[in-house]
Amino acid sequence: VIQFFWLATVLYQFSLQFTFINLGFRAIALILAIIISDKDGNAAGRMSWIFLILVAPIFGVTLYFVFGRAKLTKHTEERLERVNEELNPFLAGDEQVEEKIRNENKRIYNQTKYIKDWAGYPVCEYTKTEYYPSGEELFLKMLEAVKEAENFIFLEYFIFEDGIMLEQLLAALEEKVKQGVEVRMIYDDVGCISKLPAGYYKKMEARGIKCTAFNPFRPIMSIIMNNRDHRKILVVDGKTAFTGGINIADEYINVTTRFGYWKDTGVRIEGKAVWNFTAMFLQMWNVTEKCEDFGKYLQKENCGIQDDSGFILPFGDSPFDRELIGETVYMDIINRAEDYVHIMTPYLIIDHEMETALCYAAKRGVDVKLILPHIPDKKMPFALAKTHYPQLLKAGVRMFEYTPGFVHAKVFVSDDDTATVGTINLDYRSLHLHFECAAYLFRNQAVAQAEADFQDTLKKSQEITVEDCRNYPLGRRMAGKMLRLIAPLM
Repeated sequence: VIQFFWLATVLYQFSLQFTFINLGFRAIALILAIIISDKDGNAAGRMSWIFLILVAPIFGVTLYFVFGRAKLTKHTEERLERVNEELNPFLAGDEQVEEKIRNENKRIYNQTKYIKDWAGYPVCEYTKTEYYPSGEELFLKMLEAVKEAENFIFLEYFIFEDGIMLEQLLAALEEKVKQGVEVRMIYDDVGCISKLPAGYYKKMEARGIKCTAFNPFRPIMSIIMNNRDHRKILVVDGKTAFTGGINIADEYINVTTRFGYWKDTGVRIEGKAVWNFTAMFLQMWNVTEKCEDFGKYLQKENCGIQDDSGFILPFGDSPFDRELIGETVYMDIINRAEDYVHIMTPYLIIDHEMETALCYAAKRGVDVKLILPHIPDKKMPFALAKTHYPQLLKAGVRMFEYTPGFVHAKVFVSDDDTATVGTINLDYRSLHLHFECAAYLFRNQAVAQAEADFQDTLKKSQEITVEDCRNYPLGRRMAGKMLRLIAPLM
């Protein structure tokens, strides 16, 4: 931040003293605006950058070159391509399962085909699912699974923070290390920048846990600092996996209270679909660490659950594949819903296309309900979310705020047969800039459990009306409207 403002200030001072520099920056700003307008990708994001660059050329141009482009270093890009090539044979999918789902529901087949073709993860059956309506319940099951591990444990989380939750987890992991179980941990370096001491991975390695920090923070301006690992994955023995909203920090299990009660969710899967999460972890591990034989972690004999119907497709989303997998999955659920779409999300920083899809679904008679926090963790995103309320409410979308506290769940449920549970927020960072993951569920018990949790959460939430929006403080309403101009940059 210091470097950026120092550079912008120096350039601005030069532009005041030298007319040709000022004119040069204005010419660069105009050319850059034209280039951005012709780029692929989100229209709102392009317009925000164009607005900023033309209004404040020196600041905007500098900011764009530092933060406006998602691009890996050549070395990292080559390594990622090599890892994906080595993983592809393990994620070939099962043609019989694909044909079965095609015959059962063409709509779901089309969606799973899209995810397979563009994200690289296959749809699976013979997978048992269990949905958990709180971080406390989810963490207890995670600990149980860790204590039962026999071969390996993989953990990949955006945040690890010292506290009771991490202490309990590390105690269980150290015990497994003593028993000969291999333990690996990935944490996002920026996500943990105020949570863990520098070089924390060395402390883990001293305890027998293989550990790496994703995309380590370095105090130099770099565009790749903008892309973070926001995934939450626990894999045990290739047989059991967990994902959802919780990180490894005390507020996620309500040991500490920051914003009222912290409402989070997650899902446990057992069976063939665990392959996908195992592959996701290995992909991320091998982006920064030495590549190795994947075969010993992706064994078919590890997966043999037979007692749950339905299909599940765990998938990952990357900012570098030029495909907005997470957003497209959400849009497909909204656009294809016939009876209802129920959503829990901590943030509502959406583009025109997503807002239009939600409004159109409501207008054509679909029951569209959203539950958001009543006590926000960040004031600016909350003010920005409020600006979407009036348009959605007028279209017939029903908006609710969870009065006990903060909703951190990322859940979509539709028509009693389809759901997603994972890490993908309804904001530009999750949808465009971060590495994310989720489980796409069809006709298994976790779908019904997620809908039951939504209905229970609804009872603890207050409905927001158009009149409530009018009564929202004028200053906050104006601040929210101004923030919409740069919403994709937040």
